[in-house]
Amino acid sequence: MWNALIVVWRESLEAMLVIGVLLSWIGRQPQPAPLKRGLWLGVSTGIALAGLLGYVAYTVHDEFAGEALERFQLGMVLVAAVLILQMVLWMHAHGRHMKRELEQQVQRATAARAGAVLGIAAITALAVAREGGETVIFLYGLGMEGEGGAAVPLYTGAGAGLLLAALTSWLVARGARFLNLRTLFRVSEILLLLIATSLLAAGIDRMIVMDWLPPLADPLWSTAAVLPDAHGVGRFLADFFGYRARPAATLVLAVTAFWSYALWRMRRIDRDA
Repeated sequence: MWNALIVVWRESLEAMLVIGVLLSWIGRQPQPAPLKRGLWLGVSTGIALAGLLGYVAYTVHDEFAGEALERFQLGMVLVAAVLILQMVLWMHAHGRHMKRELEQQVQRATAARAGAVLGIAAITALAVAREGGETVIFLYGLGMEGEGGAAVPLYTGAGAGLLLAALTSWLVARGARFLNLRTLFRVSEILLLLIATSLLAAGIDRMIVMDWLPPLADPLWSTAAVLPDAHGVGRFLADFFGYRARPAATLVLAVTAFWSYALWRMRRIDRDA
């Protein structure tokens, strides 16, 4: 539930901020009404495209069985982990300049007056479809990580994340002084990377079971006597952070490589900014 809440909150917040920036720009134009209609057309189109992706993913899922289904589920889990990493790195690089970059894109797209409405509709549709599509893949990956047995908590968390994103966007729009959006994004980056770690751990575990990867040393260590991962706090840490009480050496190496790459890229982005 908590994984879904954080993922949907962050993705929905980005989409809502994009819409807010575009609405602000439209409000400064001499004839805003047609542009607003284009924006909401883009929002509707983006949501429809994300919904279509969800339909395709679940339809394809139903077509597989046995080993083919295992491979498909494994692929979706790993794709979700990679997409979360990509999203975090992209926002780390572009988040601080998002407002300016969006306004520049809109100005270029609407330079030709006849295509202004279609231009802003296209930009909005692409932004919403990207965030919505990523959300679909993330939720699918989280569902596969839980073996499909936790649909109610997953969708409850997704709904709560959407409501929290709407509240956060409202506070940003109201100019709440106590809400530091940059700090929120930095905290959410770490939380999202932890969620990606849990997906990566689930994927590595599956590949070891399927004999696609050697465990090297299994277990590399054991903390099962102190903090078992089957129940209680250990289970929460396993679901949320990818904690394993008895990890294989391959898993430890993969997680270490993941975090080393993520932190290196983030430091490089900060240095080049």
